[in-house]
Amino acid sequence: MLRTILVAISFFIIAGTQSTKAQIQLSDSAKISLMTTSPWDGAIYAVYGHTAIMVRDDSLGIDKVFNYGYFDTSRPNFMYHFVRGETDYVVEAVPLEFFLNEYRMKGVEVVEQELNLTQEEKQNLWNALYINTLPENKSYRYNFFYDNCVTRPRDLTEKHVQGVIQYPADTNVQTFRDLVHECVSAFPWMKFGIDLVIGSDADKPITLREKMFLPVYLLNAFEGANVEKPDTVSYPLVKNTEIVVPLVNQSKADGEWGVFNPLSIAFALLFITILISVVQIVKLNRIRFPKIYDTFLFVLFGLGGLVIFFLMFFSVHPATNPNWNFVWMNIFALIFAFLFWVKSAKKAVNIYHFINFAVLTLFLLLWWFIPQQLPPATIPFSMSLWIRSGMNVFMLRKRRMTNKRYVSSKYMKAGWGGDF
Repeated sequence: MLRTILVAISFFIIAGTQSTKAQIQLSDSAKISLMTTSPWDGAIYAVYGHTAIMVRDDSLGIDKVFNYGYFDTSRPNFMYHFVRGETDYVVEAVPLEFFLNEYRMKGVEVVEQELNLTQEEKQNLWNALYINTLPENKSYRYNFFYDNCVTRPRDLTEKHVQGVIQYPADTNVQTFRDLVHECVSAFPWMKFGIDLVIGSDADKPITLREKMFLPVYLLNAFEGANVEKPDTVSYPLVKNTEIVVPLVNQSKADGEWGVFNPLSIAFALLFITILISVVQIVKLNRIRFPKIYDTFLFVLFGLGGLVIFFLMFFSVHPATNPNWNFVWMNIFALIFAFLFWVKSAKKAVNIYHFINFAVLTLFLLLWWFIPQQLPPATIPFSMSLWIRSGMNVFMLRKRRMTNKRYVSSKYMKAGWGGDF
């Protein structure tokens, strides 16, 4: 009973403290700024940069950065929920120096854009930020393209500016995939992996506002934005821009893995596939290695197809369905790879190879007309599967022709009354 009372008292103290902070009246000297950091190659999630919103009032001792980019990896089944797109992020208010020191250590640039707000707008935005940090409000369902740590500060600013924010004209036609490529161009394998899992919806042209899911685009949009009010008053959204932490470390990830990039690996695999197929023809299919190689090849791409299948049909991630990569990298390859060694499934395997060969033939012939930007490595990778399925169809037909000649010869000899 005593424990329950203490917990309740603690809760009300914390809630009261938060409420008191939210009710603080900012002074005339208070300022609210957008804080934008440049990309950092030390973590996958950091290559896009980051955005937070800062409130500073020296006369009241307020110096906080509201960061919507925190997530808890210790959450049960975190990876499963992450793949499904069910990751919950939280907002935390941290001291400004804590925020800046983190990026100083990383050598990352931090740009501060002081927003041109009235006293009432500052107060309303301050109140909204602290309401967001309350335990019952601080968590939100993260969405990479539409609701992330960049779009949250933008949405709050738009909501509490007493006017309409007019962003600069944007004539540059781009897609979500184009913008992601800008961030991961120095990471060939990351770029290849992303291109495999996001589908054709990521290749549709997007508006400037949709581009603001990336920090640099929000920064540039705010820099050129104006606030228009009903009384025809118009003024810049950003009052002052300053680099508060200079850039020290340039990205060192160019040429990730050097020559071992997806395209070179894809052509190496294609060369091995052709070599094994030639040996199979010369040896008249009397060796087991081609079947072992087929098992490895189809299991490898089948596992990739399993990931694509899951993202297409069981996740809530945006732009993962439809995905044309599923034509060549699909779960059927994984299923039939294990049937290659089952004698009773021989007929089904032969049908699979014929269908796979036909589908991949169309896929390769029509590659340029597919309404999705596919990575170039797709061609040699899919050609490896195409050749192996085609080779299995060819060897089956060759065996049937040989057996047919053997049977015809046998019956002919029997008709003449014996062997020669």
